[in-house]
Amino acid sequence: MVAASEVKFRDLYGRGGAYSELAQKMTHKTITVRGYMAPPIKAEASFFVLTKLPMSVCPFCETEADWPTDILFVRTPKQIDVLPFNEPIYVTGTLEIGASTDPETGFVSRVRLVDAKYRKAR
Repeated sequence: MVAASEVKFRDLYGRGGAYSELAQKMTHKTITVRGYMAPPIKAEASFFVLTKLPMSVCPFCETEADWPTDILFVRTPKQIDVLPFNEPIYVTGTLEIGASTDPETGFVSRVRLVDAKYRKAR
C-alpha cells in the first residue's frame, strides 16, 4: 500500500479560486490534509467540513459571506464521531475537485475527500 501524500490547504488552491497544479495532479489519488472538523449540522452524519482554522460554527449554517473559501467537504464510509472544533486532525481520503452536489446533503463543494478516515493530530 502506498502512503498518502500530505497536502496543505494552500497547496490545493491557486489564484482567484482556481485549482492548483498539485490539486489537478493529485485528483483521484489518496492524500492527507491537516485541519479542523467544523461543527456538523447533525450528529448522525457520515460527512463533515474540514477547515484550515478552527470554526466554532458549521460553515453551511452561516451565510456564504462568512464561509472560508478553502474548505474541504469530507465524506466517510461510516458515521462520524464528532470531535471538538479546535482539535487538529489528519484526514486521509481520495481527492476530488470540481463543483459537485452531494446527493444526500445537497451541499455544493468544489474540493472533496471521499472514502475518508480521520485521526487526531499528535
